[in-house]
Amino acid sequence: MAIIPDKAAFQNSLADLAVVTYQAGESVIADGSKTGRLLILKKGTVAIEKEGTEIAKVTESGAVFGELSLLLDQPHTADVRAVETSQLHVANAAALLAQNPIAVLYIAKMLAHRLDGANHALIQLKNQLQSGEPHSVVAKTVNTIEGLLAVNGANLMYAGYPRDPFA
Repeated sequence: MAIIPDKAAFQNSLADLAVVTYQAGESVIADGSKTGRLLILKKGTVAIEKEGTEIAKVTESGAVFGELSLLLDQPHTADVRAVETSQLHVANAAALLAQNPIAVLYIAKMLAHRLDGANHALIQLKNQLQSGEPHSVVAKTVNTIEGLLAVNGANLMYAGYPRDPFA
């Protein structure tokens, strides 16, 4: 067995958690709030917004929201809202991480993939700036970096970084 669990193992470990359904337009997490919860996308689509600007749409089951708030002991740093009817597992964050080592390792793996992706995108951005790429090309890379820094375990729905870190 691998040290780091795969998505299926993580999702199986969530079987006992409550599942909450959010309707289109409904707030899942509010920027600045401190909920003490981790939310894991089971089904649907959610948007991540910062200061009124959508930075990513997430459709990938297993995407985790609220981990940075928990790990850094700070309020949530973005709004998350349902784009369509969506189901999310809801967990007391501290309890889940204390009782579920699979969740801890899964979140660590997601954070590592996100950092790795952001590093690659930053190098790409620097190369684009040095070579004088058009603003539109640079803007796509900036959007990619924003999404990488905002979303865990997600297959982001925009050009530039459409990959599942667990594939």
